[in-house]
Amino acid sequence: MPNSVFDILKERGFIAQLTHEEEIKKLLEKQKVTFYIGFDPTADSLHVGHFLQMMVMAHMQRAGHKPIAIIGGGTAMVGDPSGKSDMRRMMTLEDIRHNADNFKHQLSKFIDFTNDRALMVDNSDWLLKLNYVDFLRDIGVYFSVNRMLTADCFKSRMEKGLTFIEFNYMLMQSYDFLMLYKKYGCIMELGGDDQWSNILGGIDLIRRVEGKESYGMTFTLLTTSEGKKMGKTEKGALWLDAQKTSPYDFYQYWRNIDDVDVIKCLKLLTFLPMDEISKLAELKDQQINEAKKVLAYEVTKLVHGEDEAGKARQLAEALFGGGGNTSDMSSTEVTAVELSNGLNILDLLLKTGLVPSKGEGRRLVQQGGIYVGETVVSSIDFSLSSDLFENGELILKKGKKTYHKILLAK
Repeated sequence: MPNSVFDILKERGFIAQLTHEEEIKKLLEKQKVTFYIGFDPTADSLHVGHFLQMMVMAHMQRAGHKPIAIIGGGTAMVGDPSGKSDMRRMMTLEDIRHNADNFKHQLSKFIDFTNDRALMVDNSDWLLKLNYVDFLRDIGVYFSVNRMLTADCFKSRMEKGLTFIEFNYMLMQSYDFLMLYKKYGCIMELGGDDQWSNILGGIDLIRRVEGKESYGMTFTLLTTSEGKKMGKTEKGALWLDAQKTSPYDFYQYWRNIDDVDVIKCLKLLTFLPMDEISKLAELKDQQINEAKKVLAYEVTKLVHGEDEAGKARQLAEALFGGGGNTSDMSSTEVTAVELSNGLNILDLLLKTGLVPSKGEGRRLVQQGGIYVGETVVSSIDFSLSSDLFENGELILKKGKKTYHKILLAK
């Protein structure tokens, strides 16, 4: 059995790099550590790319350590070049604050913020008040341009051109760590492996300014076996907000991942005990689908709750497994006569009550928001015919969350 959260993180495959392995191991075993992870508020929802870091925070807090989630309100007004080939869009304070509120709601499903058990802070609180000349004299003096240019986060931008505003990013993130160290006794920064250079910058700054040691740990980026970032779909990112990615679509993403990625995801993205995961790892060939179902349910439960995860599982079984129950799904009957000349999709949408008008139906079709089965309806001239039915029924889908059963009258 793992002795500490360090052992848990290592056993489950989270850890990529450590600044001081033995010291960190001892710290996490014997002390209650305050640590932080940064979140870039450039969207109004977190996505699967953040999921792994949220899991780390949860493991750490369960072991008695104190998380700080830092929202990059100040740095988002500059743009982080890490992992990007282009400069990021700069944001307004209103956008950033709205996004931060959404983040806290999503993080609260994983992290307990009550009674100061965890903190969420915005680095705009100190970054936007800085006097530039003072900052250069007090902080900039500690940074070597030569060393900064060797950092991976800048290398990828050098060919296209690295702006001076982005070049400041490492100084600002390093300053964040120094401020959290001073204000909250935060001694450890955690992040994805693409943040390694920035983490080292903060540790070096604390050492130079305070004469004290601090620590860094990075995590494996969530990628497929082919090295591609996980969470990219045909519709874009896999969001944690149910309005942007429905619980059903979220469930289906994990249900359909490659066989070789299932066990890794069970270790990283669920709290299932390792002995249960080891048993699932023994499943081969078609049986691996059972492990995928467990993964999809567990991950959806963490993000959307047990009720939504159960509904997504039942609907998936009903639509694709033949073992579920669609009896509680709303339905509409159509007759063979109606289908004989082809039933136009707009007429069908009106008949089912899924749209209040043909104009709304036309808009949805043009936006790719109507599906017959798993096929998107691409034209308002689409007509329903009897040969599309299987066992006298088919599923009509509006958007990401609304399903309606069409029954062929006998």
